[in-house]
Amino acid sequence: MIPVARLNHAVLYVRDATAAAEFYGRVFGFEVVSSEFGGRAVFMRAAGGENHHDLGLFTVGPAAPNPPRGSTGLYHLAWEVPTIDDLAIAARELRAAGALGGASDHGVSKSLYGADPDGNEFEIMWRVPREAWGEFERRGAVMPLDLDAEVRRWGSGGAAVSS
Repeated sequence: MIPVARLNHAVLYVRDATAAAEFYGRVFGFEVVSSEFGGRAVFMRAAGGENHHDLGLFTVGPAAPNPPRGSTGLYHLAWEVPTIDDLAIAARELRAAGALGGASDHGVSKSLYGADPDGNEFEIMWRVPREAWGEFERRGAVMPLDLDAEVRRWGSGGAAVSS
């Protein structure tokens, strides 16, 4: 068995790495670590991150097609934020960028879904403290997310302490 600790970074094929980097910088706050091969490969780090890079973007050209929905391959990447308040900020940012596609309550996490300009889907999620997982510990749930209620419950002004 390989003892994986966590996802270190993701690499995406995009139509234009420089344009994709602008999106991830503006919406996620990622910083460019390195731009190689005349901007055809861009490596980015999450603000305050400890990885060399969290995201690599490789240009494949403007005519590159999207994979057909339902085909094999990557479905989405999940980026974790530290607090439920950060998830609420993410919802506002994604909405403003026209990139918010949906939201779900998974019991163990609260999630927002979107896509970058190339159609690469992503999830931004906040992980509920483990001691509060309850019945969701051993099941996969997809329920509607009431983000305002979750912020009241888990946010900086809420009764529960966020982790």
